[in-house]
Amino acid sequence: MTFRTDARLTPRQRLGRGLAHTAAGPVDIARGSLGLSAQSLCATASGIRRQYAKSQLRRELKAAQDVVARELAAAQDVVTSLPEVIADARKPKRSRRLLIVVSGVAVLGLGAITFSILRRSRQPEPSPLPPSVQVDPAP
Repeated sequence: MTFRTDARLTPRQRLGRGLAHTAAGPVDIARGSLGLSAQSLCATASGIRRQYAKSQLRRELKAAQDVVARELAAAQDVVTSLPEVIADARKPKRSRRLLIVVSGVAVLGLGAITFSILRRSRQPEPSPLPPSVQVDPAP
């Protein structure tokens, strides 16, 4: 038993066979020419489709590059203004200084009052009785 498998001919093989065999030649030549034309048309369409996709990709890539360039410019502006922002943040506020000065003066004032009160409390109070010794020296 022999099995015969028909291998389909490609258009190129069909054209070659058609040119080689003159009896079935005109039919095979016509089919081969049509097949090669169809394959060429498909390849051309595929190439055009690929070129279109590449051009779309180029446009998208260009748009992405533009977006990245804008973002980098914005980031650069932020970075260049960063030292000024840090310097402004480090500057003590005027109201804060005033608060520190006022609180310092208040603490010193309270300390002076406390000191005078404590100093007076350590001194004995004068007696309401007249002194027993003559305070004024006699001449």
